Amino acid sequence: MTSLADAVHRPDWRVSGPALVLLAAGALYIAEGASGKMAWLYILGAALGLVLYHAAFGFASAWRVFIAEGRGAGLRAQMVMLGLASLLFFPLIDHGSFLGQPVGGGAVAPLGISVAVGAAIFGVGMQLAGGCASGTLYTVGGGSTHMVFALIFFMIGSLIGTAHMPWWIETASWGSVSILREWGLFQALAAQLALLAAIAAFTLWVERRRRPGAAASGTVGPTGWRRLVSGPWPLLWGAVLLAVLNAVTLVSAGHPWTISFGYTLWGGKLASAAGLDLSTWAFWTWPFPSRALAGSVFANSTSVMNFGVIIGALLAAGLAGKFNPAWRLPWRRVLAAALGGLLMGYGARLAYGCNVGAYFSGVASGSLHGWLWFAAALGGSYLGNALRPFFGMDGGFRGRRVPQAA
Repeated sequence: MTSLADAVHRPDWRVSGPALVLLAAGALYIAEGASGKMAWLYILGAALGLVLYHAAFGFASAWRVFIAEGRGAGLRAQMVMLGLASLLFFPLIDHGSFLGQPVGGGAVAPLGISVAVGAAIFGVGMQLAGGCASGTLYTVGGGSTHMVFALIFFMIGSLIGTAHMPWWIETASWGSVSILREWGLFQALAAQLALLAAIAAFTLWVERRRRPGAAASGTVGPTGWRRLVSGPWPLLWGAVLLAVLNAVTLVSAGHPWTISFGYTLWGGKLASAAGLDLSTWAFWTWPFPSRALAGSVFANSTSVMNFGVIIGALLAAGLAGKFNPAWRLPWRRVLAAALGGLLMGYGARLAYGCNVGAYFSGVASGSLHGWLWFAAALGGSYLGNALRPFFGMDGGFRGRRVPQAA
């Protein structure tokens, strides 16, 4: 007799089958039209999407429950992810190559006002939208209809950000600061790991103070091979796999995992197709953006990986038997998703990246702008969480005090 848990998690091949076809056909198409390298990055993006979905590895939700309720498991998983990524990234970047393949300097960007403002705006946006840059991609792939609005408006916000970017980069900046470059491999790695451990310990202290006697909740569902195929996966699995896959991206693409420029490029392509002349915008005359705009969306590494994340999440949702889009959406939820997407797109452009490109990859690369992004976005998340009830969503700070268990 089949248990309820097994029935719920049985793969739906009506979804998984087409997802596998899209994955294979997409890789072949990209290999033929762009390059084998881009096809590999598309598959790598799909692996990231599958991991994000099966582990339900969110940034926005992890920060929200810590702010509102003091639950820190999600933040601690992020610290594990960042710690392992640092252990992998630092030696690779320090050496400069891997098996003869050049490895760049990682995601190192200027430390300045634009990063602080952009990350704070992003933090507000991701709490309103209910997802971050990576969260938007994998939830759309997983069948979340309201996040489609976040994706569309993320592109719009990012496009607007390109119009204002030249002004923002003229604001106060202290240049690019890499602790790996300044302190050397071992000292930088020791300092990084110590800080990550301190943050993890702080979340435990807050959790025990605000939630005394609260029982830890584990991942429920099938076990063994069925869990491996259909999920859900423990957060630790997600943390480890995301760190490893980001390191693979660093070696394969020559740069770490990034997401937000893909949204920017998609927005630019759509705007150009609609008749907007972007050649008069300074941002789109810069070498990298201009080349990306002139080329195919399948010839840009960030863009093809974003497509891959969506398809990978679609496959994961099918394997989990959970692909079930909702077509009746509360208008306030749609408004929040659209506004959140707009803020995330604009903020990511100002901050040289999002929760992945600036925070995850920036910190893992030893860039101080990644830590500034984290602090500013956490502050923005505090405000965004307070605004959520106005859009009919859970939020605020109702979980601040938990009574002592009897």
